[in-house]
Amino acid sequence: MERWFEFMGNHPILFGILAVLIVVFVIMEGKRNGRKISPQSLGILVKAQNAMLIDLRDAKDFREGHISGSRNIPYSQIKNHIDELKTAGRPLVFICNLGQVAGAAVQQVAHADSYRLDGGISNWKAQGLPLVKSK
Repeated sequence: MERWFEFMGNHPILFGILAVLIVVFVIMEGKRNGRKISPQSLGILVKAQNAMLIDLRDAKDFREGHISGSRNIPYSQIKNHIDELKTAGRPLVFICNLGQVAGAAVQQVAHADSYRLDGGISNWKAQGLPLVKSK
């Protein structure tokens, strides 16, 4: 740690550049993955703006448990639905297992008002929120 402070003192310009690059990286990563919405805020968005919930998991996982009112469009088939989703006149919320795939879907669809569920279904379950099972 002492050597780190010595480096900062001897090379303030390099340290400044490093700090700026770290901040830019964090900002760009946040934008790349789309806006997050918490499980608590999801219900508010659905009720207030009639948000469309898109579950990107495969049909088997969807049947085992999904958020009430969500529609299953597996990520492998998202390209077939891009035009339909882009023209939706309401917010879109993409849901996957952990939130990473949903971030990629937000980018692909490029809908002006779209979100990804923060932490995905795993976070939803961890917070004890209900899932609906299909028959």
